[in-house]
Order: sequence, then C-alpha cells, then structure tokens
Amino acid sequence: MAQPTLPVIQALRDTAQRLATQAPYQWGHMGSCNCGHLAQTVTRLTKAEIHARAMQRYGDWERQLIDYCPTSGLPIDQTIDEMLAMGFSRSDLTHLEKISDPTIRAAIGFERRDALRHNQRDDVVLYLRTWADLLERDLLADITLPSFTTEPVPTPVFAEVVG
Repeated sequence: MAQPTLPVIQALRDTAQRLATQAPYQWGHMGSCNCGHLAQTVTRLTKAEIHARAMQRYGDWERQLIDYCPTSGLPIDQTIDEMLAMGFSRSDLTHLEKISDPTIRAAIGFERRDALRHNQRDDVVLYLRTWADLLERDLLADITLPSFTTEPVPTPVFAEVVG
C-alpha cells in the first residue's frame, strides 16, 4: 500500500473531493478515470494533457503501468514517475483503476463492498476516502508523543539585595 505520508493522504482526499463535487468523470478516458484523476491531483496536469501523454503508447492504465520504464522519456512515464515519487506504487495505481485492493475493500462494509463498481464515481470516491483513512491510521500509529506528565516547577528563590 502507498506510503502513509501527509502528501499521499492529501492527494487521495483532494482527488476524492474533486470527484465528489462533480468533476468530469469518464472511466474510459485516461485523464478522467480513476488513475487519471489522481494523476491530475499529483501532477497538476489537465485531463486532456494526461490523456494525450497516455495516447503516445498503447493501452489503458494497467497496460501503461506494466510497460512503465523510468528511462523511456515518454511523457506518460514521467507522469507515473511523479506519482511513484509521491509515494504510490505501481500496484496501488493498478488497484485504483479497478478499485480492487483487498485491504481497502476489506475496510468497506460488506454490503457496500460487494456492490462496488470500478467505473462508478461514488464508488471511486468511497474507495479513495477509505484508502486515505487507512493511511492516516497507519501514519498516526507510528507517531509517538512525548510524555506530558507535569512535574512541579521549582519556585525561584531570590537573594535579598543589601544596600
């Protein structure tokens, strides 16, 4: 699963929010699908720019991730590079396109989980928010706070000035 960092969690939450507020969604469009929306958030590219990059090589996001080569010089590989650099893995992105990560799906209630469809906006929003919640939980679990026990503060003693 993606690295539990603030930038990753924020990217997931921002993507979910944009999708929830009716951003254009089209599962068959490389810039407006599940991965395309996350790529928009991470790279700040438009859906058209992402789609144009992806069309320079054959295949959907899954195929693009299989064929990914960090030294290819292809624009879609540069897009994937940015997503990987943020803390996502190729597996994360493959799962996102089909909303299929077993850990994320297991965190969704049984009835809702079994009805999830990879090409339905509301299901993608739920998946992204659940993923962000899981990563946030992992991030917070790794934080150790110092002990804040209060000990008496010594009262300063002032010397009497003789003069």
